Amino acid sequence: MLRTLTALALLGLVAAPATAQTYPDRPITLVAPFPPGGVADQVGRPLGAAMEKLLKQPVVLQNKPGAGGAVGMASVAQSRPDGYTLLVALSSISIIPEADKLFNRQPAYTMDQLAPVALLSADPTVMVVKADSPWKTVKDFVEDAKKRPGQIAYASSGVYGTLHVAMEMFAVAADIKLRHVPFSGGGPAVTALLGNNVQALASGPGPVLAQIKAGTMRPLAGWGDKRIPALPDVPTFKELGYKDVEFYIWAGLFAPKGTPAPAINTLREATKKAVDDPDFKKTMENQGSPISYLDAPEFQKFWDVDAARLAVAVKKIGKVE
Repeated sequence: MLRTLTALALLGLVAAPATAQTYPDRPITLVAPFPPGGVADQVGRPLGAAMEKLLKQPVVLQNKPGAGGAVGMASVAQSRPDGYTLLVALSSISIIPEADKLFNRQPAYTMDQLAPVALLSADPTVMVVKADSPWKTVKDFVEDAKKRPGQIAYASSGVYGTLHVAMEMFAVAADIKLRHVPFSGGGPAVTALLGNNVQALASGPGPVLAQIKAGTMRPLAGWGDKRIPALPDVPTFKELGYKDVEFYIWAGLFAPKGTPAPAINTLREATKKAVDDPDFKKTMENQGSPISYLDAPEFQKFWDVDAARLAVAVKKIGKVE
C-alpha cells in the first residue's frame, strides 16, 4: 500500500509540470458579455486573433450578453478554472455586484471569483446625440432636459451597465431627469440612437467614432479627466464645471479564480506580447481606443481603486431602473 501511494505521489510530481508545459493544448473560449459592436467585442476580437499566433491554439470569441453583462461575467466566474474559459470584461464588472446590494439581490457573481490577467484599454466615455438634434452643447441639453423632465431618452448597454451609470452620474450632477432605455449591449444602443429610438447615448469612443467622423452623430462632452485624443475639440464634463463626473470604460482580461499559476503566467506573457502585435495596435488605433496595458499585479491595484470609486457612484445614484 505504501509503495502504491509513493508511486502515485511521484507520478503526480512528474505529471504536474508536464500538464503546465502543454497548456494550452486545445481551443480557448474568450467570453465577451455583450453583443457584437460594443467595446468588449471590439477589444476582444483583435486580442483573440493576436493571442492565437502566440499560443498556437484557436482563441474563439463568444458573445454572451444579458443583464448588463452579468450573464456572461457570471458564466466565466462559475466556469472550470483551467485556463480554457476567459473573460474580456468592462468596468461594469465592478458595478453589477454593488447594484445587487442596493436591491438586496443574490449577487450574480462576486469580484473575487475572477482573477485579473491584464488591463487592455481604458477609454473615457463620450456623450453623443444625433447630428440633426437641437443640442449643440451640454448647456443646451441640460436646459432642455430641465424643461421636459423624463422626456429625453438615452440608450444604455443594460441596467447598471457602464453606459447607464455614466449617464446617470451626469444626470445627478446636472440635476436633470432623463428616460433610460436599456439594451443588451453597446452595439444595439448605438443602433437605437441611429434609428431615432432614443436621443442620446454615453459610449466608448470606438463604437461611435466612425459615426462622428461621418457626420451622423455629434459629441457633446467626455467623461475623462482630459480630452479624448481622437476628439480634441470635445470638452470634458470637468471643464464644463461637473467636477465629479468622471467615468472610464476600461477593458480587461480575466480568468476564473483558482486557474493554475502556470496557465495564468502563460496568459500574462501572451497578452503582454499580443498588445504589441502590429495588427492589434492598428485595430485599436483605428477605433480610437489607445492601448492602456497593465500586467496582473498593476491591474489588480488599478481595479481595486476603480471599484471603490464606482461603489461610491452607485450608492450616490441609488435605485434606478
